Amino acid sequence: MSIPVVNLADFLSGDPELKDQFVQNLGRAFEEVGFVAVKNHGIPELLIADMYVKAQQFFSLPAARKKLYEIPALAGQRGYTSFGKEHAKGSDAPDLKEFYQHGQTIEEPGADPSEYPPNVRIDEVAGFFETYNSAYRAFEKSGKALLQAIAIYLDLDEQFFDDHIHAGNSILRAIHYPPITKEPESAIRAEQHEDINLITLLVGASADGLQILSRQQEWVPVTSLPEQIVVNVGDMLQRLTNNRLRSTTHRVVNPPRASWHTSRYSIPFFLHPKSQMSLACLEGCIDASHPKAFPDATAGEYLDERLREIGLKK
Repeated sequence: MSIPVVNLADFLSGDPELKDQFVQNLGRAFEEVGFVAVKNHGIPELLIADMYVKAQQFFSLPAARKKLYEIPALAGQRGYTSFGKEHAKGSDAPDLKEFYQHGQTIEEPGADPSEYPPNVRIDEVAGFFETYNSAYRAFEKSGKALLQAIAIYLDLDEQFFDDHIHAGNSILRAIHYPPITKEPESAIRAEQHEDINLITLLVGASADGLQILSRQQEWVPVTSLPEQIVVNVGDMLQRLTNNRLRSTTHRVVNPPRASWHTSRYSIPFFLHPKSQMSLACLEGCIDASHPKAFPDATAGEYLDERLREIGLKK
C-alpha cells in the first residue's frame, strides 16, 4: 500500500498556498487512512543512523547486562523492558520484542520527579544518552509542526497543542525483534494494536513487517522511502477529535522463513502531551451525526489505563 506522502517543508515554507495545501493533505490522510509518509521531516539522517547503531550495540549485550537497566516500577516508561513483557490490548500473547525507552528530560525548576523520572543511562554504549536525547528534541520539533497543521485542519488556533506538548510525556522507543529460532506459535511479532498517544513518528525500521488494517478490513504492508518517516494518529488524538481522525490498527508480522535468522529494529517516537491535558472531545467534532463517543479523561488518566491494559503496569 502506498500511503499518502506530504512535504513538511511546504508547511514551514512561509508560502500560504503551500502551507494550506499541506494542512489539507495531512488532514485528509489522517481522516481516510490514519498513516502518512513525511519527507523533509527535519530529523537528520546521520542522527537516525546513529540511533540505530547504538540500539544494535545495546541489544547485543548479554541478557544479564540488559536486565540491570530494567526498572519495573517505571512501567516501561524509562530504560529497558525485557522480551515478552508487553502485549496488545485484549491479547494475552506477548509481543516478540524487547525495547528501551527514553523520556522527557526537564531542566525547569519545580518539575515533578514522579512525572519525569530520570532516564536510564546505558554505560556500555558510548554516547547512547546524548544521541537519544538529541533525537528526542528533533522529534519534538517535527511533531510540534505536524500538530500545528492538525490544529489548523480542525479549525483550532495553530498553537492549540503547543502548551500541551511543551515538556510533555513523549517517549522515544528503540525496539528489537530478535531472530526467530524455532517454529513460532503465531505469524505475528507485535499483535494488532493502536497507539496510545497523540501521534507517532517512526523512522525507517530495519526490515519490512509493518501492516495496517484498511477500511476494507484487509491487512496491507506499509512502505516508505528511506528519506521519509511514517506518522500515524494515536488513540488520544482520536478521542480528542471524536473519531474524526483515525487511530489506525497496525501490527508487525514475521518475515519469510528465509529471513528468520535476522533481527528487526524499529525506533518510534510516541508524542504525548502533559498528563494534565483534557482529552474531552472537541465541540467542533460533535454534532447530531457524530454524538460524543468517549467519556472525559485527562491524558495522564488515559495513559495509566492503557499501560495496565498492555501489561506494563500492575
